[in-house]
Amino acid sequence: MTFMRVRRLQPLTILLWAFLVAPSYAQTASNAPGEALQEATPASAGMSPDRLQRIDAMLAEAVDEMHIPGAVALVARHGKIVYWKAHGTADAPAGRMLERDAIFRIASQTKAVTSTAVMMLWEEGHFQLDDPVSRYIPAFADPQVLDTFNEADSSYTGVPAAREITIRHLLTHTSGLGYGVIDGDERFRKMYAKAGVTDLFTTEPISIEESVLKLAALPLHHNPGEGFTYSEGLDVLGYFVEVISGMPFDEFLRVRLFEPLGMSDTAFYLPANQADRLVAVQQKGDSGEWERWPVTFYDPDYPITGARRFFSGGAGLSSTALDYATFLQMYLNGGVLGGVRILSRTTIDFMMKNQIGDQWGGNHYGLAFGLLNDSQHSQGGRGSIGTFDWGGYFNTQYFADPAEGVVGILMKQTQGPIRDDTSWKFRLLVGAAIDD
Repeated sequence: MTFMRVRRLQPLTILLWAFLVAPSYAQTASNAPGEALQEATPASAGMSPDRLQRIDAMLAEAVDEMHIPGAVALVARHGKIVYWKAHGTADAPAGRMLERDAIFRIASQTKAVTSTAVMMLWEEGHFQLDDPVSRYIPAFADPQVLDTFNEADSSYTGVPAAREITIRHLLTHTSGLGYGVIDGDERFRKMYAKAGVTDLFTTEPISIEESVLKLAALPLHHNPGEGFTYSEGLDVLGYFVEVISGMPFDEFLRVRLFEPLGMSDTAFYLPANQADRLVAVQQKGDSGEWERWPVTFYDPDYPITGARRFFSGGAGLSSTALDYATFLQMYLNGGVLGGVRILSRTTIDFMMKNQIGDQWGGNHYGLAFGLLNDSQHSQGGRGSIGTFDWGGYFNTQYFADPAEGVVGILMKQTQGPIRDDTSWKFRLLVGAAIDD
């Protein structure tokens, strides 16, 4: 069927729309079962239990030496969870210890989830990846590239861009859009702030549509397709999913992705019965002790407080190690898990191809993830060629190695300067524990 293209849906319209089309939103069954993750012995998955214990020692040392307040680590191979442990504290000032089911703000790990939603709609034939986004969000028509900038008042001039921004550009951070308060160019930080673009997340009563339409009016770093600039393009795509599907973005993810995969602890905002599992964002205080990160340009309690209206496609989700491992396992299974197909294996195959050439200093990027290439593989300790990965603003990391069938998740919640080597050590130790 053809989805409505809408700018804004009123609550009654949303309910009616959901009632009329709910059956067509159901994910399809699959002949490929794609087993869900299950805990098992390391040996049953070709992993060394003795070598996996090195992860225990490494994380315990990092906690004892005050490099991190705590972490939850999970390792799975061939669909079997062989390591899943919590170390340290969830909230050191409160004396609350971490548990395996702790909920973390995953920030930019949201991007792969949003990309998946986009590709689910692409598979249904609603658009082509090289369509201009202005066909669906008209405010992006006739983009401009920044020409001059006035430091005194943040005013600017632009010149017409060589081409329009496409869906593919947004997925691959080649659109020319920036990232406001975390942008590497101070001019864009000032322009985004002056325009009132919302970066990352907020407790204010702002919708993703409102922020995206403000973003559409601003100039670009460069012509679309001519550079890699980490950007709010995935926020644009969160709103794009609303436009194409006719559903609020959070509802689309819940109905089409999280519920079919059994990801019951993943959402933009947490219900009251999950709030006590949220890990505090912590920093190293002047005394050398862990303390809560204060309110800055965002409120670190945003998943449980505020207006609960802003569904950031680039940074807004919270999740657990198990839920995110489940999401990645679906990719390793070729798009299916528990007999439910989310994406076609053929779609995943081309999503995992480098989409950006050499525009990111030789690094590769697909349609949802960073990709390990030959030169990076030769450095050692990072996985096989084709391993896909990313991380989040609050110090979370993940990787998945299709060649070895391995998923690795390392969840922490810190801000500010710390000495944290756990990410690269964890990845190396996981690979070194393969024993078949």
